[in-house]
Amino acid sequence: MRRPITAGVDGSEESLAALRWAAREAVRRGTPLRVVHAWRYQPREVVGAADRDTQEQWVRDTVDEAVRTVTGRHPELEVSTCVREGDSVAALLAAAADAETLVLGSRGHGRVVGFLLGSVGQQVIAETTRPVVLVRAGDRPTGEAVGREIVVGQQGEPEDSADVLGFAFETAAARGATVRAVRAWSLPPVFAYSPASLKLLDDAGGLEPYEKKALGEALKPWRERFPDVPVVEHVEIGSAGQVLLSVAGRAQLMVVGRRARRSAVGARIGSVAHGVLHHADCPVAVVPHT
Repeated sequence: MRRPITAGVDGSEESLAALRWAAREAVRRGTPLRVVHAWRYQPREVVGAADRDTQEQWVRDTVDEAVRTVTGRHPELEVSTCVREGDSVAALLAAAADAETLVLGSRGHGRVVGFLLGSVGQQVIAETTRPVVLVRAGDRPTGEAVGREIVVGQQGEPEDSADVLGFAFETAAARGATVRAVRAWSLPPVFAYSPASLKLLDDAGGLEPYEKKALGEALKPWRERFPDVPVVEHVEIGSAGQVLLSVAGRAQLMVVGRRARRSAVGARIGSVAHGVLHHADCPVAVVPHT
């Protein structure tokens, strides 16, 4: 059974852009598209004389109208809808569980406006086991033009980023795009060195060659699996978030990993994913580490 590309819609421009992105991706991958919407009954004093059945019909009509905007462009696309009453986060997590990818709208830039991602999107990203793509309202198909890259961040050992690299290569193969694999590094404090790590650095010829070698080893199995996907290896000193954002202008999609953390104020998705989501202009895919 093929996993669907799943889009969460709520009537906003951001979610409609996400739906269009999801439809294009479903066509490219030959998978079904599923459209999900969660709603809550509003008391009559809030919305007038409408009863529950009428409100539900309003919601279904809105979802059907959104679906028509993509089936008109992609008549061959297999589309299903899921409209349920209840909590948005719970509905999206349930829909993501058997999805290839979950696609959501994302609002604005910066610390204040960008935080509007938080209440639903950030919790879903932190808790789901499936990749989530965030799309801004201004996204257009022209952003997927030939020459723009799939930019992916790689960190740690090869196994640490296998899911992230796999998603990037699969997407690039479906789009005929180049993968730009980015590994950022910084000078560690002197006390971080150990005799064993010093020997590894010695064997590699220094810090930067060591980082280049690490990136090459992480990419090797994916180059072999996707021999037709061009790859650019990008190793640069600096913080991971800053280095990724410095090449975001080349990207049709940015792919980052996610290590979810819990704190007293709720779910956290990590500083790199958080920064890229808030400041990159292109769609961003957040892939959970398994």
